[in-house]
Amino acid sequence: EVQPVESGGGSVQAGGSLRLSCTTSKFSSDMGWYRQAPGNECELVSEISRDGRTFYADSVKGRFTISRDNAKRTVYLQMHSLKPDDTAVYYCAREHWDCSGGYCCRPDDDYWGQGTQVTVSS
Repeated sequence: EVQPVESGGGSVQAGGSLRLSCTTSKFSSDMGWYRQAPGNECELVSEISRDGRTFYADSVKGRFTISRDNAKRTVYLQMHSLKPDDTAVYYCAREHWDCSGGYCCRPDDDYWGQGTQVTVSS
């Protein structure tokens, strides 16, 4: 399956935790997690390079941890201290994407997964 496949989404109360997983047969140098809330633009949440360098959006620093298992071709996003503002569809993507052009969170593109819903209630 070239298109990334996400799992692990769900509904939790504020302060809870979830772990998202993403697998793909075509593991790329850069793997990232993006999210899109209703009415909002798609945004990069976290990214990890093949050698383990990471990036986090300011809004999730200290709460989310990205990791990857190259042998399993899987990338993870561990999310702690979840807030209602974290509610969104989370997408896994192969390669880095510049979302300023509006071409992000695209489940019709096989660089992107279908997305998994994360809902955080207060």
